[in-house]
Amino acid sequence: MCWYNSRPINWFIKLSGYTYSNLARLFMRLFVGVMLLQFGIRHLVNYSLLCNTFPTVLNMSSECSLILMIIIELVCSLFIMVGFFTRLSAIPPICAMIAAEYYILHDMVPNLPVYGLDSTDPGYLPIMFIGIYMYLLIAGPGKISLDYFTSLYIIQQKGKDEEEELDEV
Repeated sequence: MCWYNSRPINWFIKLSGYTYSNLARLFMRLFVGVMLLQFGIRHLVNYSLLCNTFPTVLNMSSECSLILMIIIELVCSLFIMVGFFTRLSAIPPICAMIAAEYYILHDMVPNLPVYGLDSTDPGYLPIMFIGIYMYLLIAGPGKISLDYFTSLYIIQQKGKDEEEELDEV
């Protein structure tokens, strides 16, 4: 018996050959949605404390910036988690995280030093979120999403099947 016909090698080939990209995209959507949602809930609960001290963005008042951030964190997170307008819903959090990173990098936060590669300061958090949202923007929601089921419904209303529609694209 050859070494390549042994069971461990066959299992390795089978396990490495299969991809679960739709399940991975669902996991990524749920993960980033829950992570940003908890920030939104925290901001909403502490609204009265934060409304005067929240950083201003684009010359808006502190309260207006906070309201905008809460809307982005709650609404976009929920849309991304269920896969509804996923690519469109990823754009506002990307912009919010770019603003947060700009705010942190320009040392506008008192007593928060600009970080280096060896730092554990919270400045890396917006960059992580930007990366995940960029992935979702590029990869899309996957087949376990409302976007996919809506597109199947629209394709069915046209009297076509999924393969025909994808051939035209």
